Amino acid sequence: MTAARADQTATWLRRLRPVASPWVRLVCFPHAGGSAQYFRPWRTELPPDLELYAVQYPGRLDRIGDPTVTDMATLTTAVAAAVRPLTDRPVALFGHSLGGSVAYEVARRLAAGPGPAPVRLFVSGRPAPDRQRDTAKHLATDDELWDELRRLGGTDGETITNPDLREVFLPVLRNDYRLAETYRLAPGPPLPCPISAVLGDRDPEVTPDEARSWAAYTDGGFTIRVLPGDHFYLSPPKPDLVDEVIRRLAQSVPRPAPGWAGP
Repeated sequence: MTAARADQTATWLRRLRPVASPWVRLVCFPHAGGSAQYFRPWRTELPPDLELYAVQYPGRLDRIGDPTVTDMATLTTAVAAAVRPLTDRPVALFGHSLGGSVAYEVARRLAAGPGPAPVRLFVSGRPAPDRQRDTAKHLATDDELWDELRRLGGTDGETITNPDLREVFLPVLRNDYRLAETYRLAPGPPLPCPISAVLGDRDPEVTPDEARSWAAYTDGGFTIRVLPGDHFYLSPPKPDLVDEVIRRLAQSVPRPAPGWAGP
């Protein structure tokens, strides 16, 4: 990996659990307002040969001084360039809510080359692009946007109640909603890798029918799993979700024999 590529990977990705010779690498994409730290609890739930990364969007936590990215193409081109050096081992992508759209666009860019395509894309809590709902929450008042954050959950109580954190967090949240709501699909071929849709059975943001429409975006096969819970059914990660992720990954990349030490 060149120094420039290493810098880009370090800027955009957080290596939440290093593995010396990973069976597969899983790169996770947070929801609107979310950060890479949202996926830290996954570290202790996934098998020891799975290396875990998460995307750190600009404007939050250790990237609080970096300007937010205002359009999907710019964002996903940068993230794809950061992920590409990891594809010396099989790479799968998992995106939740806004992260589902970001992960899909990153998968498209990786599939277009150079280098291997992802082995599987997981889209969580997100309608397919052709079923995207016509909303404009990013144009709401600060109070209305904050109420929306409370309604969906997924944010700790300190952020919700602290006025100083609110002042810092609101512009980032508004930008993320703008990305999600103004995203429009550009023409292109279906993905070569399978897509697995996952959602909660009480999620107000996506229905099973809206999630099933992801099947049209792949030539590699499609699965859907509805699990108990609301929009943030995945927090904390529960055994049913972890089992679903591992099972689908094993379908894409057979698990190595015990004692395998990597290529």
